[in-house]
Amino acid sequence: MTAADVIHAWDQADPTAIHPLRRVSEDAYWESGEAQAAMLATVIPPGVKVMDFGCGDGRVAIPMAELGYEVTAVDASQRMLDRLTQRAPDVTTVHAASDGIAAHLGRRRMDAVYSLAVLIHHSYADCLNIITKLRTATKVGGLLILDWPVSDEPTEASSWIGVTTWSREQQADACTRIGLERVDSGLPWGVYRAAKPA
Repeated sequence: MTAADVIHAWDQADPTAIHPLRRVSEDAYWESGEAQAAMLATVIPPGVKVMDFGCGDGRVAIPMAELGYEVTAVDASQRMLDRLTQRAPDVTTVHAASDGIAAHLGRRRMDAVYSLAVLIHHSYADCLNIITKLRTATKVGGLLILDWPVSDEPTEASSWIGVTTWSREQQADACTRIGLERVDSGLPWGVYRAAKPA
């Protein structure tokens, strides 16, 4: 499963397939984004520049902007970005995969980057590449909030809706090489401070 395969599958997916709560109701779907934005706001300082990588149709990016953050919403699916823009035309969107972020940011770096429900669908190699690019887009001392699960029995996703999990040792080694220091947060995702790579 390559990154391109995952991107293509999400781009073609019916909106009800991109999140289980959408099958419950549209209200439940958007309320879950508001709840996640509120959780992110417990660790991200108010009003800073944030990037939502893999923003989809804006389920979390839109409420983050409403909370006063300067949001850059990035997704490799133009279809998803179009849906976001229909709902919130003032949110800055960038059509890019992880390898295209640098071209859009130039020398500008984010105070915080979050990526929820993206890394879990990629291979180990693609996941490492994405995290490395996200770290590069983050100021030293800035925060990365990543849905990057660990397991006692790590497995690599074999389909676009599969889940890749890492061993604690794999993740610790990757953090050292990329330049991430784990932060205790109480959030359901990993929170890391951007440091200089080893």
